[in-house]
Amino acid sequence: MINPSEIREKMKVIGSDGQPVGTVDKVEGNRIKLSKNDPAAQGQHRYIPLDSVSSVEGDAIRLRQTAQEAKQQWQGGAGATGGSAGGGKR
Repeated sequence: MINPSEIREKMKVIGSDGQPVGTVDKVEGNRIKLSKNDPAAQGQHRYIPLDSVSSVEGDAIRLRQTAQEAKQQWQGGAGATGGSAGGGKR
């Protein structure tokens, strides 16, 4: 797993396919909280599990899954309300 201290506010989150996923707001526990100001976030904070991170490269975080797969994790499950279940469950 990636060291959470490597992840900083405003870093870009990119899928394994090179497509953008969002921008880091902060790390909360074992999840990355994305900025709700990104168009894909639709005005809600979204979450990416830290174990989905493949690498940290400069000012970007690359995920193990494609951008579309990461976004599907947000919308699936019980928590597409911007709360804690938004993407932390697998």
